[in-house]
Amino acid sequence: MEFSLIDRIRERTAQARDDVRLGIGDDAALLAVPAGQELAVAIDTLVEGVHFPRGTAAADIGWKALAVNLSDLAAMGATPAWALLALTLPNADADFIDGLATGFAQLAQPYRLALVGGDTTRGALTISVAVHGFVPAGKALTRTGAQVGDLVMVTGTLGDAAAGLRLVQQGGQDDPRSAWLIERLNRPVPRIAAGLALRDCASACIDVSDGLLADLGHICAAGAVGAQIDASLLPRSSALLDWFDDDASLDFALSGGDDYELCFTVSPQKLAATQAELARLGCGATRIGRIVAGEGVCVRDRDGRQRATARPGWDHFAA
Repeated sequence: MEFSLIDRIRERTAQARDDVRLGIGDDAALLAVPAGQELAVAIDTLVEGVHFPRGTAAADIGWKALAVNLSDLAAMGATPAWALLALTLPNADADFIDGLATGFAQLAQPYRLALVGGDTTRGALTISVAVHGFVPAGKALTRTGAQVGDLVMVTGTLGDAAAGLRLVQQGGQDDPRSAWLIERLNRPVPRIAAGLALRDCASACIDVSDGLLADLGHICAAGAVGAQIDASLLPRSSALLDWFDDDASLDFALSGGDDYELCFTVSPQKLAATQAELARLGCGATRIGRIVAGEGVCVRDRDGRQRATARPGWDHFAA
């Protein structure tokens, strides 16, 4: 049964690439890294009831399991190439596998990403994906590099996925008005094109997975700097504002996580060019604050007062 499940996954995710010398079917894959490129590697694990609600459609799980990893490559300015998939399943459910592989393939195919191996085992539903991508030598984006005076920016809108989760938890998924927010939760779009565009202009970059405050805090810690955020500048969608008031939507935008937008820093001289390029790519970029001397992230309201937040972001091991 295990090998028939693997065959079902392979059939639905097949993607031919010249740099895959040997893919699924042997003890290990054989892969060729192009000359002049560095290999960016990332891995994430999704657990039912932690990273996606119980009852989430299999295709959405497959999409998201890959998307959260591709978002890490986007934050590094890397082009996706290969993936490994490890599945822990409570039972050998062929229909679930078909759905999961279909969702995975729907996101993988536009990037010509090849699934080159993995593993299956029995247990609580858990999906781990490792992705590999290429970036020209010396061109990778990192969390280190933000300088005092740089501007803090984000792509897209913030808070939508966390709001979508709240609606699911409250039973609001059947309301047609919630569809867009729940789509943002279940099928985040990794900002690969934006990451590639930022290689020549961003001084630091990270994807927003655990919440803006937490993830921007990582940039600050890596660069030994602080950040000051203007809450009134945070980009929030009309769908979010239709469902939640200003305070609640700000909390989602600051601490909600799961949006998989890019948070990055640029010098003021590069602001106009960066915004124009990301607008051309369709995701846009909003200036939300600046890098300052000090440490940590300070959020100020429209009157300049420091805004308290309930929590800085997601932490797997927080009490």
